[in-house]
Amino acid sequence: MSFFNKVFASFGIGAATVDTKLEKSSYQAGETAKGVVEIKGGSTSQTIDSIYLTLYTTYIRESDDKKYTDYAPIQKVQISEPFTIGENEKREIPFSFTLPFETPITYGNTRVWVATGLDIKNSVDPKDKDYIEIVPHNLINGILQSVQDLGFRIRKVECEQAPRRFRGRYPFIQEFEFVPVSGAYQRSLDEIELMFLNQSEEQADVLIEVDRRARGLGGFLAEALEMDESMVKMTIRSSDLPHLSSKLKETIDKFI
Repeated sequence: MSFFNKVFASFGIGAATVDTKLEKSSYQAGETAKGVVEIKGGSTSQTIDSIYLTLYTTYIRESDDKKYTDYAPIQKVQISEPFTIGENEKREIPFSFTLPFETPITYGNTRVWVATGLDIKNSVDPKDKDYIEIVPHNLINGILQSVQDLGFRIRKVECEQAPRRFRGRYPFIQEFEFVPVSGAYQRSLDEIELMFLNQSEEQADVLIEVDRRARGLGGFLAEALEMDESMVKMTIRSSDLPHLSSKLKETIDKFI
């Protein structure tokens, strides 16, 4: 009977199962996630080479002028050494790992999840998927709020395939699109876009793209040729937050 149980387990029938339980479902980028992985043995004992957690996100990828939703790993963490799970045995393995600061916020269609896998040779590996909410950490939240204080509101946030010149460890970059809804910028700008690079708790490199409103024939031609857009890179530190709105205004005004 044991022989047949092992054969069935190799196809995932009567094999070990896995369930990951996180302490909570909402995190800031840069925060430490904690929880336990529960493993329940199946109808036969199995040797598990490792348990690993992989943090994934979705992003929009373009190919042949079409857009596709793709996914990319952000981080992979091994949380166990090889062990054997007995028949119907239950075991809990605690874990903790730090979410990278580049983890996209889960706004709009962007999704982030933790996938749990058991590495079992010559067998179907049990997997578990847990979606989590990612909110901006304090520095990014302060930057976004400073932009809104200038009379902008967020129109769209999208995680997209990163242009080659901005591609780093990950194939994606998250773009925050703002439109002016009050103040002088309503007359002079169509939108501004922000992208964050090289983030930490204390500072971030910010790419700001300023899209000017078309004026007259020359303006419409410039818009058609995408010459109405200017991009600037700023390094913003947490110490800048108290006066960041005025600093951003000074930077944006140079391109109007």
